[in-house]
Amino acid sequence: MKIKGFSTSAVAAGIRYADRLDLGLIVSDTPVVTAGAFTTNQVKAAPVVLDMERLQQGKAQAILVNSGCANACTGEAGMQAAMATSQCVAQALGIADSLVQVSSTGVIGEQLNVEAIQKAMPQLVAGLSPDHFELVAKAIMTTDTIPKTAYRTVLIAGKEIRFMGMAKGAGMIMPNMATMLAFVLTDAKIHFPQLHESLIRGVSSTFNRITIDGDTSTNDMILVMANGTAENTLIDENETNDQQLFEMTLTDLLRDLALQIVADGEGATKCITIRVCGARTVLEGEQIARTVANSNLVKTAFFGEDANWGRIIAAMGRSGILFSPERVNISFGEVLIVHNGLGQGKEAETAATAVLKEKNIVVTIDLKDGAATVEVYTCDFSLDYVKINADYRS
Repeated sequence: MKIKGFSTSAVAAGIRYADRLDLGLIVSDTPVVTAGAFTTNQVKAAPVVLDMERLQQGKAQAILVNSGCANACTGEAGMQAAMATSQCVAQALGIADSLVQVSSTGVIGEQLNVEAIQKAMPQLVAGLSPDHFELVAKAIMTTDTIPKTAYRTVLIAGKEIRFMGMAKGAGMIMPNMATMLAFVLTDAKIHFPQLHESLIRGVSSTFNRITIDGDTSTNDMILVMANGTAENTLIDENETNDQQLFEMTLTDLLRDLALQIVADGEGATKCITIRVCGARTVLEGEQIARTVANSNLVKTAFFGEDANWGRIIAAMGRSGILFSPERVNISFGEVLIVHNGLGQGKEAETAATAVLKEKNIVVTIDLKDGAATVEVYTCDFSLDYVKINADYRS
Protein backbone atom coordinates (compact mmCIF):
# COMPACT_ATOMS: atom_id res chain seq x y z
CA MET A 1 0.00 0.00 0.00
CA LYS A 2 1.09 3.58 -0.69
CA ILE A 3 -0.32 6.89 0.48
CA LYS A 4 0.03 9.87 -1.83
CA GLY A 5 2.22 12.60 -0.33
CA PHE A 6 4.35 10.41 1.96
CA SER A 7 7.82 8.99 1.25
CA THR A 8 10.17 6.91 3.37
CA SER A 9 13.79 5.80 3.42
CA ALA A 10 16.15 3.68 5.53
CA VAL A 11 19.93 3.15 5.57
CA ALA A 12 22.63 1.40 7.54
CA ALA A 13 24.35 4.34 9.24
CA GLY A 14 26.55 2.32 11.57
CA ILE A 15 25.10 3.89 14.72
CA ARG A 16 25.89 0.78 16.78
CA TYR A 17 26.47 -2.09 14.37
CA ALA A 18 27.88 -2.21 10.87
CA ASP A 19 25.80 -3.26 7.86
CA ARG A 20 22.48 -3.16 9.68
CA LEU A 21 19.55 -0.89 8.85
CA ASP A 22 19.39 1.53 11.78
CA LEU A 23 18.22 4.91 10.50
CA GLY A 24 14.80 5.67 9.03
CA LEU A 25 13.10 8.76 7.66
CA ILE A 26 9.41 9.45 7.05
CA VAL A 27 8.59 12.61 5.10
CA SER A 28 5.40 14.37 4.04
CA ASP A 29 5.39 16.61 1.00
CA THR A 30 3.90 19.38 3.15
CA PRO A 31 3.40 20.07 6.88
CA VAL A 32 0.53 17.88 8.06
CA VAL A 33 -1.68 17.37 11.09
CA THR A 34 0.27 15.20 13.55
CA ALA A 35 -0.67 13.80 16.95
CA GLY A 36 1.38 11.80 19.41
CA ALA A 37 1.30 9.84 22.65
CA PHE A 38 4.38 9.37 24.80
CA THR A 39 5.79 7.38 27.70
CA THR A 40 4.59 8.25 31.21
CA ASN A 41 7.95 7.22 32.65
CA GLN A 42 9.39 10.10 34.71
CA VAL A 43 12.71 9.45 32.96
CA LYS A 44 12.12 10.61 29.39
CA ALA A 45 14.65 10.35 26.58
CA ALA A 46 15.78 13.54 24.86
CA PRO A 47 13.74 12.82 21.68
CA VAL A 48 10.57 12.41 23.74
CA VAL A 49 11.09 15.73 25.52
CA LEU A 50 11.80 17.53 22.24
CA ASP A 51 8.87 15.97 20.38
CA MET A 52 6.35 16.66 23.14
CA GLU A 53 7.27 20.34 23.04
CA ARG A 54 7.11 20.58 19.26
CA LEU A 55 3.85 18.69 18.89
CA GLN A 56 2.00 21.37 20.80
CA GLN A 57 1.62 23.00 17.38
CA GLY A 58 -0.17 19.88 16.09
CA LYS A 59 1.88 19.73 12.89
CA ALA A 60 4.98 17.97 11.58
CA GLN A 61 6.55 17.15 8.24
CA ALA A 62 9.29 14.61 8.96
CA ILE A 63 10.16 11.86 11.43
CA LEU A 64 13.76 10.72 11.89
CA VAL A 65 14.16 7.48 13.83
CA ASN A 66 17.24 5.53 14.81
CA SER A 67 17.90 2.21 16.53
CA GLY A 68 21.05 1.22 18.42
CA CYS A 69 20.99 4.10 20.90
CA ALA A 70 18.07 5.36 23.00
CA ASN A 71 19.61 8.79 23.67
CA ALA A 72 18.12 8.54 27.16
CA CYS A 73 19.77 9.63 30.43
CA THR A 74 22.33 11.51 28.34
CA GLY A 75 21.94 14.98 29.89
CA GLU A 76 22.35 18.22 28.00
CA ALA A 77 24.61 16.50 25.46
CA GLY A 78 21.75 14.16 24.59
CA MET A 79 19.35 17.05 24.00
CA GLN A 80 21.94 18.78 21.84
CA ALA A 81 22.34 15.55 19.88
CA ALA A 82 18.58 15.27 19.29
CA MET A 83 18.46 18.87 18.11
CA ALA A 84 21.52 18.42 15.89
CA THR A 85 20.02 15.43 14.09
CA SER A 86 16.74 17.31 13.72
CA GLN A 87 18.55 20.27 12.18
CA CYS A 88 20.37 17.92 9.84
CA VAL A 89 17.04 16.63 8.50
CA ALA A 90 15.58 20.13 8.22
CA GLN A 91 18.55 21.40 6.23
CA ALA A 92 18.60 18.39 3.92
CA LEU A 93 14.87 18.72 3.18
CA GLY A 94 14.68 22.51 3.21
CA ILE A 95 11.97 22.60 5.88
CA ALA A 96 11.54 24.27 9.28
CA ASP A 97 13.42 22.54 12.09
CA SER A 98 10.32 22.71 14.29
CA LEU A 99 8.52 20.39 11.84
CA VAL A 100 10.95 17.52 12.44
CA GLN A 101 10.15 14.81 15.01
CA VAL A 102 13.00 12.63 16.25
CA SER A 103 12.82 9.18 17.79
CA SER A 104 15.42 6.80 19.18
CA THR A 105 15.52 3.26 20.54
CA GLY A 106 18.30 1.09 21.91
CA VAL A 107 20.71 1.18 24.83
CA ILE A 108 20.04 3.73 27.60
CA GLY A 109 22.86 5.94 28.89
CA GLU A 110 25.03 6.07 25.79
CA GLN A 111 25.56 9.21 23.72
CA LEU A 112 24.04 9.24 20.25
CA ASN A 113 26.45 8.91 17.32
CA VAL A 114 25.47 12.19 15.68
CA GLU A 115 28.36 12.09 13.25
CA ALA A 116 27.17 8.77 11.81
CA ILE A 117 23.68 10.18 11.29
CA GLN A 118 24.97 13.36 9.66
CA LYS A 119 27.21 11.35 7.35
CA ALA A 120 24.31 9.09 6.31
CA MET A 121 21.83 11.94 5.72
CA PRO A 122 22.54 12.51 1.99
CA GLN A 123 22.02 8.81 1.23
CA LEU A 124 18.94 8.70 3.46
CA VAL A 125 17.28 11.67 1.72
CA ALA A 126 18.28 10.45 -1.74
CA GLY A 127 16.55 7.15 -1.02
CA LEU A 128 13.17 8.67 -0.21
CA SER A 129 10.44 6.75 -2.02
CA PRO A 130 6.79 5.76 -1.56
CA ASP A 131 8.00 2.14 -1.55
CA HIS A 132 10.32 1.99 1.46
CA PHE A 133 7.85 1.83 4.37
CA GLU A 134 8.79 -1.77 5.19
CA LEU A 135 12.50 -0.86 5.20
CA VAL A 136 11.91 1.74 7.91
CA ALA A 137 10.05 -0.91 9.93
CA LYS A 138 13.22 -3.03 9.74
CA ALA A 139 15.47 -0.10 10.66
CA ILE A 140 13.70 0.49 14.00
CA MET A 141 14.11 -3.11 15.22
CA THR A 142 16.30 -3.89 18.24
CA THR A 143 15.62 -7.29 19.81
CA ASP A 144 12.59 -7.69 17.54
CA THR A 145 12.79 -10.83 15.43
CA ILE A 146 10.44 -9.53 12.73
CA PRO A 147 9.35 -6.11 11.43
CA LYS A 148 5.82 -5.14 12.41
CA THR A 149 3.51 -3.41 9.94
CA ALA A 150 -0.24 -3.16 9.40
CA TYR A 151 -2.51 -1.65 6.76
CA ARG A 152 -6.17 -0.69 6.71
CA THR A 153 -8.70 1.02 4.45
CA VAL A 154 -12.13 2.38 5.30
CA LEU A 155 -14.83 4.17 3.33
CA ILE A 156 -15.76 7.49 4.93
CA ALA A 157 -18.34 9.76 3.24
CA GLY A 158 -17.68 8.03 -0.07
CA LYS A 159 -13.90 8.42 0.08
CA GLU A 160 -11.43 5.59 0.66
CA ILE A 161 -9.21 6.41 3.64
CA ARG A 162 -5.89 4.56 3.93
CA PHE A 163 -3.77 3.76 6.96
CA MET A 164 -0.20 2.44 7.12
CA GLY A 165 1.35 1.60 10.49
CA MET A 166 4.63 0.24 11.81
CA ALA A 167 5.85 -0.57 15.31
CA LYS A 168 8.82 -1.99 17.16
CA GLY A 169 8.97 -3.59 20.54
CA ALA A 170 9.85 -6.93 22.10
CA GLY A 171 11.07 -6.20 25.62
CA MET A 172 10.78 -3.59 28.40
CA ILE A 173 7.10 -3.65 27.50
CA MET A 174 4.31 -2.36 29.66
CA PRO A 175 2.28 0.80 29.47
CA ASN A 176 2.03 3.50 29.74
CA MET A 177 2.74 3.08 26.85
CA ALA A 178 5.32 0.32 26.47
CA THR A 179 8.89 0.14 25.24
CA MET A 180 7.76 0.65 21.77
CA LEU A 181 7.81 3.02 18.88
CA ALA A 182 4.94 3.26 16.43
CA PHE A 183 4.34 5.46 13.41
CA VAL A 184 1.07 5.67 11.51
CA LEU A 185 0.38 7.47 8.23
CA THR A 186 -3.07 8.22 6.87
CA ASP A 187 -4.49 10.27 4.03
CA ALA A 188 -7.54 11.29 6.07
CA LYS A 189 -8.50 14.96 6.26
CA ILE A 190 -8.97 15.56 9.97
CA HIS A 191 -8.55 18.35 12.50
CA PHE A 192 -5.89 17.97 15.18
CA PRO A 193 -8.31 17.73 18.16
CA GLN A 194 -10.19 14.85 16.54
CA LEU A 195 -6.96 13.09 15.50
CA HIS A 196 -5.50 13.46 18.99
CA GLU A 197 -8.68 12.27 20.70
CA SER A 198 -8.93 9.22 18.43
CA LEU A 199 -5.28 8.36 19.00
CA ILE A 200 -5.43 8.63 22.79
CA ARG A 201 -8.59 6.52 22.99
CA GLY A 202 -7.13 4.00 20.55
CA VAL A 203 -3.88 3.70 22.51
CA SER A 204 -5.75 3.18 25.79
CA SER A 205 -7.38 -0.04 24.56
CA THR A 206 -4.44 -1.39 22.54
CA PHE A 207 -0.85 -0.41 23.33
CA ASN A 208 -1.85 0.36 26.91
CA ARG A 209 -3.25 -3.16 27.31
CA ILE A 210 -0.09 -5.10 26.47
CA THR A 211 2.64 -6.29 28.80
CA ILE A 212 5.64 -8.49 28.24
CA ASP A 213 7.65 -7.91 31.39
CA GLY A 214 6.01 -5.08 33.35
CA ASP A 215 8.72 -2.52 32.52
CA THR A 216 7.99 0.90 31.05
CA SER A 217 10.62 2.42 28.78
CA THR A 218 12.05 5.93 28.58
CA ASN A 219 11.48 6.28 24.83
CA ASP A 220 7.95 5.10 24.10
CA MET A 221 6.04 7.08 21.52
CA ILE A 222 3.48 6.82 18.79
CA LEU A 223 3.05 9.46 16.11
CA VAL A 224 0.18 9.69 13.62
CA MET A 225 0.46 11.92 10.54
CA ALA A 226 -2.66 12.76 8.51
CA ASN A 227 -2.08 14.59 5.23
CA GLY A 228 -5.64 14.93 3.90
CA THR A 229 -4.88 13.74 0.36
CA ALA A 230 -7.97 11.50 0.41
CA GLU A 231 -9.94 14.77 0.19
CA ASN A 232 -12.74 13.47 2.35
CA THR A 233 -15.08 15.87 4.09
CA LEU A 234 -13.05 17.36 6.94
CA ILE A 235 -13.45 15.34 10.13
CA ASP A 236 -14.06 17.86 12.89
CA GLU A 237 -16.33 18.31 15.88
CA ASN A 238 -19.36 18.31 13.58
CA GLU A 239 -18.57 14.96 11.93
CA THR A 240 -19.27 12.54 14.76
CA ASN A 241 -20.08 9.50 12.60
CA ASP A 242 -17.05 10.06 10.38
CA GLN A 243 -14.78 10.34 13.39
CA GLN A 244 -16.20 7.14 14.84
CA LEU A 245 -15.38 5.27 11.63
CA PHE A 246 -11.92 6.82 11.54
CA GLU A 247 -11.25 6.00 15.19
CA MET A 248 -12.56 2.45 14.87
CA THR A 249 -10.22 1.77 11.94
CA LEU A 250 -7.24 3.43 13.60
CA THR A 251 -7.84 1.44 16.79
CA ASP A 252 -8.09 -1.79 14.83
CA LEU A 253 -4.71 -1.07 13.21
CA LEU A 254 -3.15 -0.20 16.57
CA ARG A 255 -4.46 -3.44 18.10
CA ASP A 256 -2.94 -5.38 15.21
CA LEU A 257 0.46 -3.78 15.86
CA ALA A 258 0.13 -4.23 19.64
CA LEU A 259 -0.58 -7.94 19.28
CA GLN A 260 2.36 -8.31 16.90
CA ILE A 261 4.54 -6.84 19.66
CA VAL A 262 3.22 -9.34 22.20
CA ALA A 263 3.67 -12.26 19.82
CA ASP A 264 7.29 -11.17 19.27
CA GLY A 265 8.02 -10.70 22.98
CA GLU A 266 11.62 -11.51 23.84
CA GLY A 267 11.85 -15.29 24.01
CA ALA A 268 8.06 -15.64 23.82
CA THR A 269 6.51 -18.89 22.65
CA LYS A 270 2.86 -18.03 23.34
CA CYS A 271 0.53 -15.03 22.95
CA ILE A 272 -1.93 -14.87 25.85
CA THR A 273 -5.13 -12.89 26.31
CA ILE A 274 -6.20 -12.35 29.92
CA ARG A 275 -9.92 -11.60 29.76
CA VAL A 276 -11.65 -10.46 32.93
CA CYS A 277 -15.44 -10.31 32.75
CA GLY A 278 -18.06 -9.65 35.38
CA ALA A 279 -16.04 -6.81 36.89
CA ARG A 280 -17.70 -3.86 38.58
CA THR A 281 -15.78 -1.35 36.45
CA VAL A 282 -13.36 -1.39 33.54
CA LEU A 283 -10.61 -0.01 35.78
CA GLU A 284 -11.05 -2.77 38.36
CA GLY A 285 -11.13 -5.44 35.69
CA GLU A 286 -8.01 -4.03 34.06
CA GLN A 287 -6.14 -3.97 37.37
CA ILE A 288 -6.89 -7.64 37.98
CA ALA A 289 -6.05 -8.63 34.40
CA ARG A 290 -2.80 -6.65 34.45
CA THR A 291 -1.71 -8.21 37.77
CA VAL A 292 -2.24 -11.69 36.38
CA ALA A 293 -0.55 -10.81 33.09
CA ASN A 294 2.52 -9.45 34.88
CA SER A 295 2.94 -12.37 37.28
CA ASN A 296 6.25 -14.10 36.64
CA LEU A 297 4.85 -17.28 38.16
CA VAL A 298 1.84 -17.22 35.85
CA LYS A 299 3.98 -16.48 32.80
CA THR A 300 6.49 -19.23 33.55
CA ALA A 301 3.63 -21.68 34.09
CA PHE A 302 2.37 -20.85 30.60
CA PHE A 303 5.84 -21.50 29.20
CA GLY A 304 5.93 -24.84 30.99
CA GLU A 305 2.38 -25.62 29.80
CA ASP A 306 1.33 -26.17 33.41
CA ALA A 307 -2.36 -25.52 34.09
CA ASN A 308 -1.53 -24.07 37.52
CA TRP A 309 -4.64 -21.99 38.10
CA GLY A 310 -3.63 -21.41 41.72
CA ARG A 311 -1.03 -18.91 40.50
CA ILE A 312 -3.73 -17.00 38.65
CA ILE A 313 -6.15 -16.67 41.55
CA ALA A 314 -3.25 -15.82 43.89
CA ALA A 315 -2.21 -12.99 41.56
CA MET A 316 -5.79 -11.77 41.50
CA GLY A 317 -5.78 -11.69 45.28
CA ARG A 318 -2.86 -9.24 45.41
CA SER A 319 -4.25 -6.95 42.73
CA GLY A 320 -5.71 -4.57 45.30
CA ILE A 321 -9.24 -5.09 43.93
CA LEU A 322 -11.91 -6.59 46.16
CA PHE A 323 -13.75 -9.62 44.78
CA SER A 324 -15.33 -12.83 46.11
CA PRO A 325 -12.95 -15.77 45.54
CA GLU A 326 -15.76 -18.24 46.13
CA ARG A 327 -17.62 -16.86 43.07
CA VAL A 328 -14.73 -16.87 40.58
CA ASN A 329 -14.72 -18.98 37.41
CA ILE A 330 -11.51 -19.48 35.39
CA SER A 331 -11.34 -21.01 31.92
CA PHE A 332 -8.41 -21.87 29.66
CA GLY A 333 -9.89 -21.58 26.19
CA GLU A 334 -13.22 -23.40 26.40
CA VAL A 335 -12.11 -25.52 29.37
CA LEU A 336 -13.64 -24.50 32.71
CA ILE A 337 -10.90 -25.30 35.21
CA VAL A 338 -12.25 -23.36 38.23
CA HIS A 339 -15.94 -23.04 39.14
CA ASN A 340 -17.05 -20.90 42.08
CA GLY A 341 -13.48 -20.79 43.37
CA LEU A 342 -12.93 -24.55 43.28
CA GLY A 343 -10.76 -26.60 40.93
CA GLN A 344 -12.64 -29.00 38.66
CA GLY A 345 -10.30 -31.91 39.04
CA LYS A 346 -7.66 -33.80 37.10
CA GLU A 347 -9.78 -34.28 34.00
CA ALA A 348 -10.28 -30.53 33.63
CA GLU A 349 -6.57 -29.88 34.25
CA THR A 350 -5.63 -32.41 31.58
CA ALA A 351 -7.93 -30.70 29.09
CA ALA A 352 -6.56 -27.28 30.10
CA THR A 353 -2.98 -28.50 29.62
CA ALA A 354 -3.87 -29.37 26.03
CA VAL A 355 -5.03 -25.77 25.52
CA LEU A 356 -1.70 -24.47 26.83
CA LYS A 357 0.15 -26.25 24.03
CA GLU A 358 -1.40 -23.81 21.56
CA LYS A 359 0.35 -20.64 20.33
CA ASN A 360 -2.59 -18.32 21.10
CA ILE A 361 -4.35 -18.79 24.43
CA VAL A 362 -7.32 -17.03 26.03
CA VAL A 363 -7.71 -17.14 29.81
CA THR A 364 -11.16 -15.99 30.94
CA ILE A 365 -11.74 -14.92 34.54
CA ASP A 366 -15.37 -14.35 35.52
CA LEU A 367 -15.75 -12.33 38.74
CA LYS A 368 -19.58 -12.29 38.63
CA ASP A 369 -19.56 -8.85 40.25
CA GLY A 370 -20.71 -6.59 37.40
CA ALA A 371 -20.99 -6.04 33.65
CA ALA A 372 -17.50 -4.78 32.71
CA THR A 373 -15.19 -6.84 30.48
CA VAL A 374 -11.51 -6.06 29.90
CA GLU A 375 -8.68 -7.71 27.97
CA VAL A 376 -4.94 -7.43 28.58
CA TYR A 377 -2.45 -9.06 26.23
CA THR A 378 0.77 -10.72 27.34
CA CYS A 379 3.15 -13.59 26.57
CA ASP A 380 4.96 -16.33 28.44
CA PHE A 381 8.41 -16.10 30.08
CA SER A 382 10.94 -18.46 28.57
CA LEU A 383 14.60 -19.20 29.21
CA ASP A 384 15.45 -17.09 26.17
CA TYR A 385 14.01 -13.94 27.81
CA VAL A 386 16.64 -14.19 30.51
CA LYS A 387 19.41 -14.89 28.01
CA ILE A 388 18.45 -11.94 25.78
CA ASN A 389 18.28 -9.44 28.65
CA ALA A 390 21.28 -10.75 30.57
CA ASP A 391 23.61 -9.44 27.86
CA TYR A 392 21.44 -6.89 26.01
CA ARG A 393 24.16 -4.22 25.88
CA SER A 394 26.65 -6.52 24.18
